[in-house]
Amino acid sequence: QVQLVESGGGLVQAGGSLRLSCAASGRTFSNYAMGWFRQAPGKEREFVAAISWNSGRTYYADSVKGRFTISRDNAKNTVYLQMTSLKPEDTAVYYCAARQARPDYYSTYYRGSQYDHWGQGTQVTVSS
Repeated sequence: QVQLVESGGGLVQAGGSLRLSCAASGRTFSNYAMGWFRQAPGKEREFVAAISWNSGRTYYADSVKGRFTISRDNAKNTVYLQMTSLKPEDTAVYYCAARQARPDYYSTYYRGSQYDHWGQGTQVTVSS
């Protein structure tokens, strides 16, 4: 079992920046690919970014490409999401998630249903 705890959310003005962190415990962190998802009020959960086990591959939703950066520190069992140029439409609860290695990872990294473990979420609010 993997436990995930997000932090770093908050209220920020449009154009500002935030860095989310997700601390993992319980199993070997480096065995898991990690993802960030978000859910705005009244909307379905959506993929934001993903990173492979050794940081060799990163993926982003089109809506955040060029503004958000996902990274991980396997020595600290932590994955990060650096968010810049924030927009009001980025307002959501942000969740980190972990998934074990499977052959279909590179074609399913954006599917929340493929992730095995989830954090409790952290609220990000961007004011206009």
